[in-house]
Formats: sequence, C-alpha cells, structure tokens
Amino acid sequence: MPDTADHSPVPGASATGDGLARRRRRRWVRGGAVGAAAVLLAAGGVGWALYARLSDNITPDEAAARELARYERERPTALVSGAQNILLIGSDTRAGSNQKYGRDSGSARSDTTILLHLAADRRSATAVSLPRDLMVRVPACPLADGGRGEPAFAMLNHAFQLGGSACTIRTVEELTGIRVDHHIVVDFSGFEQMVDAVGGVRVCLREPIDDKAAGLRLPAGRVTLDGEQALGYVRARKTLGDGSDTDRMDRQQRFLGALVEKVRGDGVLLNPVKLYPVLDAATSALTTDPELASLRGLYRLVRGLRDIPTEHVQFLTVPREAYVYDSDRDQLVQPEAGELFARLRVDRPVEVADTSPENGGKSPGDTSGETPSATPTYQGSTAAAHMCE
Repeated sequence: MPDTADHSPVPGASATGDGLARRRRRRWVRGGAVGAAAVLLAAGGVGWALYARLSDNITPDEAAARELARYERERPTALVSGAQNILLIGSDTRAGSNQKYGRDSGSARSDTTILLHLAADRRSATAVSLPRDLMVRVPACPLADGGRGEPAFAMLNHAFQLGGSACTIRTVEELTGIRVDHHIVVDFSGFEQMVDAVGGVRVCLREPIDDKAAGLRLPAGRVTLDGEQALGYVRARKTLGDGSDTDRMDRQQRFLGALVEKVRGDGVLLNPVKLYPVLDAATSALTTDPELASLRGLYRLVRGLRDIPTEHVQFLTVPREAYVYDSDRDQLVQPEAGELFARLRVDRPVEVADTSPENGGKSPGDTSGETPSATPTYQGSTAAAHMCE
C-alpha cells in the first residue's frame, strides 16, 4: 500500500527537535524496561541464592529417617488429621564448635526433650517437657560402631546417647503412644546463635544470680540475656532455685515463652532485615527430619504457629515423681500422665496454671472452691506469662 501518512513537519518543529526528542524517549523507555527487567532478574537471583543458602544450612537427618522407616509398623498411628507433634531435642554434644563447653567424650545425650503438640485448628500449642532423668524403656537401637544395643530400662537421655534422634523418637512414641511427625535437634552453639540473632531475650529474675559453674552473674529484675548467658541460664541446675531438674525445666519453659514473645512482639517476622539473620542462625543450628529440612518445610510449620495467641502457647512438664528405687531419677505419675498423653493423642485440649507454692500452692487437678472444669489442669505456664511484673 502506498504510504498516505502526512510526514510534513509540524509547524514550528524541526527535524532535530521534537522528532529527535520522541526517538530519545522511545529509546529511554526501551532501556528503562530492559533495566527494570535486569533489576528484577538480579533481585530474583539474589532471593533465590539466599533461599538456597538458608535451606542448605539445615542438616537433614537422613539416618533417623531410614531407621524410623525400618520400624514403621511398630510406630503409633496419627489419629487426627492436621494435628502435628514435633519432638524438640537439645543435644549436649561437645563436638565441633561445641568444644568450648567441655571435653568431647565421643557421645552426646539429650540435655532437653520437649514434645510440642500443635492442635489441628492451630488455635493452641502445648509443649510438654520430658525429664532427662525419667526412667523409660529404651528399645534396641543401632550403635555408632554398627552394632545394635539391647532393649533397656534406663533414663530418657540414654536413648539419644545410644542411638541418636531415631532412638529417642521411638522411646518417646512407646512411652506416650503419640506419633512424632517431625523432629528438630539443636546444640549449644546453635542455641546461642539464635538468641544473639534476635538481639537477646529479656527475662525477669526474682533474685540475683551468681553461678560460677554456669558463668552467670546477673542482678535481680528485668535482664536481657545474650546467647551465652541464656545458655547458662537454661542449663544451670545445682546452684539455681532448689537445684532440681524440675526447677531447671520451669526456667527452660519460661525462657522459651519469653523467646516467643520477643520474636512475635519485636516485628521480627515482618521485617526482612531483622528476619534474615534470625533465619540464618536458626537454620544453621538445626538438624531436622528431611521433610522439614528446607525453608519451605519450616515455613509450613511456622505458618500454623504465627496466629496462635501467646496465652494459648502452653508449657508444662509431664506429671512425674521420684523413682521408687532411686530418688535421683523420675517416674511418671499415673493416671495423670496417661491422661495427658491420651488427650494429646486425640487432639483434646489441656489447660495449664502456675500451681507452684509461691503462686497459690494448689496441686494440678485441685479445684476445691472453684467450679470444676471438664479439661484437666497441669502445672505450667504460657508464653504470655512473666516471671515478674
């Protein structure tokens, strides 16, 4: 077709005037689009690189997965769709970066074991501390030398020393009848890193602490603990409180509550600048089952936690008493412990209350003078509780 467009110059315009300006604008737009695309690609590349780095930080516990698959038929069945049970294991290994905490004896025990139950509706979370000195049946588990140990009646922390996380999971599942869906193992160094990454955690001390063994010298009142101080605080036993493991587990529970408050209340989850170092420290510190060993896996877990009110994040210790044959060991109190496990197994609610002597002195289940509750109450606390006001 013939070109019928009017190419006559606009009155007052020159070939090197408006036409040139229009061509420059078109080149600027094309260049800007290419530049924007480059920025987006670069940002995407950086984002993917950070994602990959954080995911690679997590150590997948492949050996435990293989061992648990081998005993799948013996493991409890999950009874409630959507409910999840995560076993949190604090290792006292002195290997690698943990050598500064003492000599490596070639084995590690579970310094802390907590069974975390997430309700199917994600309206509550219940963390149950299992004492390391609790006498339990430990099944036959693989040994580090390739052999297999015999079943034994021993302290709970012996299971981790004997056969690692898989042995601990099987022991807890046999004890409680609760299916463990996921597990997370963290060591001393990793715990310190996570506390430092959130800028320390504030606790309230009723009295000063001067504990040479733990390296702690702290005043009474509100104190912000850094990672090293926090580790000493949650691990100290003989020189804090009444020197019992009960007192130590109470401190661990209250510290975890304060940590939850810090992360949720300080805008960490909504601020990428604050969140990245926390994620970097947390992922570097964790060994998890393969399903959790990625940011996506951890996100799916945390996503269900972020909207739970702190007063519905509960901490308690399984009902137990001195072992009948050794007062330095523990045994379960029945039927209370069995009822607790049964309720968690079918995702029924439990309640906690501070029933310590300094806070009223009532024993769990004592409802004298009150309207009886259909939900059993156990001694414990929530993430919203504070050690002092």
